[in-house]
Amino acid sequence: MKTKTKLTLGVGLLFLLIVLLSVISIWYVNALKKDTENILVANYKTLAYSRQMLIALDDIPERAGSLDTFRSNLEKQLANLTEPGEREATNKLKAHFNELIRDSGKNDAYYKLIRQDIGEIMRLNMNAIARKSDAASLTAENANIWIGTTGALCFIIAFTLLINLPGNIANPIRELTNSIREITAHNYHQRVHFESNNEFGELAHSFNIMAEKLEEYAGSNLSRLLMEKKRIETLINNMHDPVIGLDENQVVIFTNNEALQIVGFKKEEVIGKKIIELALYNDLLRLLAKDLNLQETKPTKKEPIKIFADGKESFFEKEHIPINIVPTGETRPQFIGHVIMLKNITPFRELDLAKTNFIATVSHELKTPISSIKMSLELLNNKLTGSLNNEQQQLVAGIAEDSNRLLLITGELLNMSQVETGNIQLNLRQSKPEEILHYALSAVQTAADHKMIHFDLQVEDPLPNVKVDPEKTAWVLTNFLSNAIRYSPEQGTIIISIRLEAKVLRFSVKDNGRGIDERYTQRIFERYFQIPGSNRSGSGLGLAISKEFIEAQGGEIGVESALGIGSTFYFSFPV
Repeated sequence: MKTKTKLTLGVGLLFLLIVLLSVISIWYVNALKKDTENILVANYKTLAYSRQMLIALDDIPERAGSLDTFRSNLEKQLANLTEPGEREATNKLKAHFNELIRDSGKNDAYYKLIRQDIGEIMRLNMNAIARKSDAASLTAENANIWIGTTGALCFIIAFTLLINLPGNIANPIRELTNSIREITAHNYHQRVHFESNNEFGELAHSFNIMAEKLEEYAGSNLSRLLMEKKRIETLINNMHDPVIGLDENQVVIFTNNEALQIVGFKKEEVIGKKIIELALYNDLLRLLAKDLNLQETKPTKKEPIKIFADGKESFFEKEHIPINIVPTGETRPQFIGHVIMLKNITPFRELDLAKTNFIATVSHELKTPISSIKMSLELLNNKLTGSLNNEQQQLVAGIAEDSNRLLLITGELLNMSQVETGNIQLNLRQSKPEEILHYALSAVQTAADHKMIHFDLQVEDPLPNVKVDPEKTAWVLTNFLSNAIRYSPEQGTIIISIRLEAKVLRFSVKDNGRGIDERYTQRIFERYFQIPGSNRSGSGLGLAISKEFIEAQGGEIGVESALGIGSTFYFSFPV
């Protein structure tokens, strides 16, 4: 428990007990006062009235004003009825007094009855005085018990604080002082052992961390550290990839020869300088420092950088790695700098370009024989060349289906080769969304009729023209519709929507298929990616090409899907 909490609880409890003692004392004093007032005010007055009535009763025959005195005290008594039975006795007294006045022949009898009534009233009040005196005594006894108990508790708590509090504060300070003296004498093995979780425990933990670090620094070997530094520098210099190291203030602390060679600086011109200052005179360093962000917590990769190196145009991939360490004795990581690495990907780019050229060449060359096969199939299906039996027609249908599939794949490969080489030819012009939709629907109508799928068109009217390449945009919409038909059940419904949203024209295709797992929605537009367990009839390039076509026109493409509710593929262009 924290020392502050202990003090708060102890002093607070003592304060509450003192307040409780005061409240109890005031309450019992008021109770005693109330009991005393009841005796003095109520019962004593009744006794006084009764005495005056007895005196007046004895003086009635001799004094003419005695009846008025008796009647006055009787009225006062009627207004001061406080005890059980007192009202009945007083009413009897009043009745007998009235009879005494009316019937003078029975004076002696009524005198006796009146004296008995007054005696009964006095008896009731004397008993009440005795009872209230006993209650007042009991209240006084209870007051003594409660005040004494509360006072004892206050004394015990105050005595406990007096005995323990000075030691709880002074002893840890004394032990910490002795440990500091040991550290001053270079005894770095000294530790403070406080088991509590209060402020002194936290202070001991911080002190032990300091002692541990001092012991670590004192036990380190400078020559060994220098050797390790030389080894690390040699390893960095022998790396074939450029490497630049920065501290937390973006000051260059190391760099290898590869990095110096491509930036065109000498080592002494770079080390110890801020990369922002060097970037003022060097375009490459400006590019490297452009995305430098001290708040980043994980490595990030950027687009390839084109640099003239090794006597040719080379490509490098920048990798920025923030460096965080956990200091000795601590648990939180501490940021200490950055490492910028440039990975030479020129050989991979050359291989990729060769691959792209090969695919483009092969795809182009395959289109001619495939077209010939399709022409031959059309001739075979022509009645003029002769009739075919059922088995031959099934074979021809299978060959036609495979030929169409091969033609589709080669077309996608050719489109992908354009995308990879950056040679996408766009014919941007103001186009009508309705014409793009009509072209796509006509392209997939046969496939939709085959599965008896209905198109639900939700097209706003009127729609503004949009500046796009109509052929490539229609190709993307056709691809969306083909996929929707493929994954929708027979006799299903596909919703096609075109609407204007905040100066953005949005095309969307919603199917009622099984949907896409969340794990794959971010990868669905990657090249050659196909959802595990799905129909692998395609090449996995259609959505990747669609993404490149839409983004090349300045648009946005995406998908909204979940398992069991179908998928909605969309793309949009600013109007």
